[in-house]
Amino acid sequence: MSDVQDALKRSVQTEKNAMNYYQIAAKHMKDEGAIKTFELLAREEREHAKQFFDSYTGDDMPSFEEFINAPPENESDWLSDLEKAIASGLDERKAMELALDKEKKLEESLRYMASKVEDPSVAAIFEANAKSTHNHYVIIESEYARLMGMVHETDIDTFVRE
Repeated sequence: MSDVQDALKRSVQTEKNAMNYYQIAAKHMKDEGAIKTFELLAREEREHAKQFFDSYTGDDMPSFEEFINAPPENESDWLSDLEKAIASGLDERKAMELALDKEKKLEESLRYMASKVEDPSVAAIFEANAKSTHNHYVIIESEYARLMGMVHETDIDTFVRE
């Protein structure tokens, strides 16, 4: 059981790190669509953190509001990679590419955890967050395509017929 609780606690932190990534990255964007996309993803990551937090039974964390509003954990992969990208000239393209990579890895990790957790209610939380994380990937991919001037998936049929 303590392994599950450790995984839940780590997941709360990971989702907060992702939320902080999107909040910080949004402040560096110039494109309004990219800003809105990152702000949406930050809100959703906050919701994910809350789901994991509500399932965590340990007593070593502050209230959710205190935790979520605490300064970012800059040692996390999400934020250390973002800091490096900012230092080398972060733009929408770099921010989206980094987010795509992070979301893909997070989805894999969440699906792995869902398959290993024996408690069905906790496994369901990991699985639901894996699905939502996959949706984040799709949202970012679509926004990336728009930013790069690629054909949008909704225009594929029209493009192919022409």
